[in-house]
Amino acid sequence: MNEKQLQYIWQQKLFDSSALFTTDGEQVEIIDVGLLNTDSGADMFNAKIRIGETLWAGDIEIHLRSSDWNKHHHDKNPAYNSVILHVVMECDCDVYSENGEKIPQLILPISPKMVEEISLVSLSSRRIECEKEIKSLTPLSKKMWLDALLVERLQRKKEEIDALLLQNNNDWSQTFYWLLARSFGFGKNSEAFFLLSKSLPLKYLQKHKNNLFQLEAMLFGQSGLLAETVVTDDYVITLKKEYLFLSQKFQLKPIDAHLWKMLRLRPTNFPYVRLAQFAKLIFQSSHLFSKILETKEIASLRQLFKVEVSTYWQTHYVFGKESKYSPKNLSDSSIDILLINVVVPMLFVYGKHYNNVEFCERALSFLEKIKPENNAIISHFSALNFEINSAFDSQAVIQLKKQYCDRKDCLRCRFAYEIFSTKKKYEEK
Repeated sequence: MNEKQLQYIWQQKLFDSSALFTTDGEQVEIIDVGLLNTDSGADMFNAKIRIGETLWAGDIEIHLRSSDWNKHHHDKNPAYNSVILHVVMECDCDVYSENGEKIPQLILPISPKMVEEISLVSLSSRRIECEKEIKSLTPLSKKMWLDALLVERLQRKKEEIDALLLQNNNDWSQTFYWLLARSFGFGKNSEAFFLLSKSLPLKYLQKHKNNLFQLEAMLFGQSGLLAETVVTDDYVITLKKEYLFLSQKFQLKPIDAHLWKMLRLRPTNFPYVRLAQFAKLIFQSSHLFSKILETKEIASLRQLFKVEVSTYWQTHYVFGKESKYSPKNLSDSSIDILLINVVVPMLFVYGKHYNNVEFCERALSFLEKIKPENNAIISHFSALNFEINSAFDSQAVIQLKKQYCDRKDCLRCRFAYEIFSTKKKYEEK
């Protein structure tokens, strides 16, 4: 048992509150456990309790032992003069505030079973700590927490987008371009794509938006992949000449080619193919972010991302090595990934920035119309009786897994509260 777990037990009232007494024998009634304080000062603030006949309002400090009060020098800190109750598991001394007043203390009555359950949370080796118990939760309990998790995930993405907007002087199109490029890396090459987009401002691409070959020259040139190839076919030779001209015109410096990953990738996901698709998307979608803001139907939105590569790349996966003809258009699943990771967050953040509920609601409705991702996380939670019917559900589950389960931050998870509360009620019967 540690202090964080003890704070959680107090905060959620997972103890027998029917007969509470201070270490001096006065009866204690808890009216309000208070709010968790994440800054300096006492652990809980704005609590309300009754000790004997007196009603108190103030702060609560929580320690494993009474002597921790002095070890942490609270007896010399005036910030703790507002503490009305010291909650402990073991009382080994009296404690006093900085102004010399004795602080009432309460030994929290926690059942041995609850101590064991709480402690096991941080010791389990399971991927999901509560995977045995979570199956018993009601569909309503799951839905309420998953709905909150989805908003939490979008809020986290909002913070990321806000930071990018700040770098871009609030330029929405440039920020969208950065995010779109990063997502075009589809995992393994996301960072390389992101660095490429930062090295090649959107305004330079827009100056040549009507010439697909020049767009390819800039993108392949900036990727560093063009400089390292020894292929001498007509396409590559002309591409190098065009990039040399454009790089001098815009004073461009390519990123390192070694940043791109090729191992264990399907040919359709090779960076060369993705760069060719990205060039075609820019070519055929002038003012793409503005069009997205105007698009209200999911089918029309998907149509904006329907692209086929240029002629050379229809018979190539890399420079110089001809292959069987393939249009290499963006697949429906790839488009859905772009919608989930770029379009939906940008719409949501745009709505928040301009206090326009319509954009936020449209972002959420799009998620409900997109199929859930197909990955190990989704499969695992589906096996635990979670109904995952759309990207709305899958994004919430991913937030749960990455921000709570993986971090073993169970004490902030509502599912843990439901499980521990049920155990407490069972013990009281």
